[in-house]
Amino acid sequence: MIQDFLTESAKKVMKDTFGVTDIDIRWEFPRESTFGDLASSVALSVSKSAGKSPRDIAEAIVKNISTVKGVAKAEVAGAGYVNVWLTPEALIARLAETRKACVPAVKRKGKRPVIVEYSQPNIAKPLGVHHLLSTMIGQCLANIYRHQGYETISINHLGDWGTQFGKLAVALKKWGTKPVRECTLDDLLDLYVRFHEEAEKDAALEDEARETFRKIEAGDKELRGFWKDVVEITMGQINLLYKRLHVSFDHVHGESFYEDKMKPIIEEGKKKKVFVEGQDGALIVEFPEASKLPPAIVIKGDGATIYLTRDLATVEYRVSTWHPEAILYVVDVAQSLYFQQLFATVQKLGWDLPHLEHVVVGRMRFADRSMSTRKGNILRLREFLDESVTRATAVIKEHGEGIHTDDPEALAEMMGIGAVVYGIVSQNRRMDMVFDLEKFLSFEGNSAPYLQYTHARAKSVLGKAGDIGSVKDIAELSDAERALINMLLKFAVALEEARATHMPHTLANFLYSLCQQFNAFYNAEPILKAPEPQKALRLHLTELTATVLKTGASLLTLSVPDRM
Repeated sequence: MIQDFLTESAKKVMKDTFGVTDIDIRWEFPRESTFGDLASSVALSVSKSAGKSPRDIAEAIVKNISTVKGVAKAEVAGAGYVNVWLTPEALIARLAETRKACVPAVKRKGKRPVIVEYSQPNIAKPLGVHHLLSTMIGQCLANIYRHQGYETISINHLGDWGTQFGKLAVALKKWGTKPVRECTLDDLLDLYVRFHEEAEKDAALEDEARETFRKIEAGDKELRGFWKDVVEITMGQINLLYKRLHVSFDHVHGESFYEDKMKPIIEEGKKKKVFVEGQDGALIVEFPEASKLPPAIVIKGDGATIYLTRDLATVEYRVSTWHPEAILYVVDVAQSLYFQQLFATVQKLGWDLPHLEHVVVGRMRFADRSMSTRKGNILRLREFLDESVTRATAVIKEHGEGIHTDDPEALAEMMGIGAVVYGIVSQNRRMDMVFDLEKFLSFEGNSAPYLQYTHARAKSVLGKAGDIGSVKDIAELSDAERALINMLLKFAVALEEARATHMPHTLANFLYSLCQQFNAFYNAEPILKAPEPQKALRLHLTELTATVLKTGASLLTLSVPDRM
């Protein structure tokens, strides 16, 4: 790559002229296209060790790299930045890097896997809209890691254990009108809500629920059958939604999966004096005062296990089974303290641990909707997706002949689901999100329909072109061509940044910028009517734009149409 030749030339200057050998030279994209195709601030970073001003160093570098094949010109800018303009041939040759980034990387050899845990629905409750945040951001991260060549293990950690099953069993026994196998997920939710309404009037129901769950834990045959039926009913409906969202997992493990894996850890913690007796006979773990973490309960006073007990077993199982280099938990910001306690606990146990990270997801806000499952007015995900598809259908009708499709229903599904998903992954995951379907479905701005329409526009041009030929003998690039090439070259960087920072919105923002740049190019330059060799170049840029948009959209779980 030409960057390597530029680096070699710059290092030679630093060594021969200034006696500096230990340097890290990085070539980046300038903030403005008027500053060239590549830029480096190396002169500023080595000025002190070289004993020279940054401008003196930059001028020496510029003089040397100006002779590198593929460099059209090089200049010093500002306090000592080196800006480089490449020849058309060299710039076009770099597009091979972008094409390579569109293809899944060869799996890394001899490297340990990365585990990504996301979604984490609770059994016996329908998926709410709020589940989208962890689900979609986690799926995007798993997709990007795989695309980058990492062995990736995606896990759905189900909330399928706990007192709520005791509550549901009690509710079914007292107020149910049919066997559990004939119940829908909505029926189960109604029973769960009924339990809490009745428990506000009769506190003894809570004790009955706890006792019932203890029987489930103890292996009561009838209650275990009830529990399995509830899990099957729930997952049957949830899996339909996952399919619509292009979400999948390598493993689906409920908390119950770790039922027989907790006792050894409890004994280990007691033996190491990490778990000590707390109030009312509970087992707790205490943390150093400097950590400012409150004590965490490992076992309740009545001997019942809780989330932490099961999550300790989860960490131990994943580490001993897969020996990962990292475990990423894509979970709501409200659980930040809990994960600090979990990570601190496993460290106190002295285990050989991988990198553990809570990938924080913000909250979802609806101004006029409450999302409390206990009160029964959860905003169901299925209803929300259906509403988005319905609105997408209306948008398609409004545009009339402006939208071309042979299957308006399939396009509405693609647009509606894409709008919701993109509305999430295009925002900073750490921030709270206010959902606005009208904005999400707009053909203007950073939205799924805008991305989908731009892809369809590029494919339409290619469909009319037929054979796009080969690119050669390009003596000069227009401003629009050069700008689009430099934007396409940023794809690999955006992809790596999204993976390294676990921020999918950086990839989404790149795709939005690419759409803007391509549409500006489309409006500025004739493509099909351009003379050769510009026609072949412009068709290749159009084809590569479509490829990048489709690849990026797929990593963000979106589908893009060829016609729209």
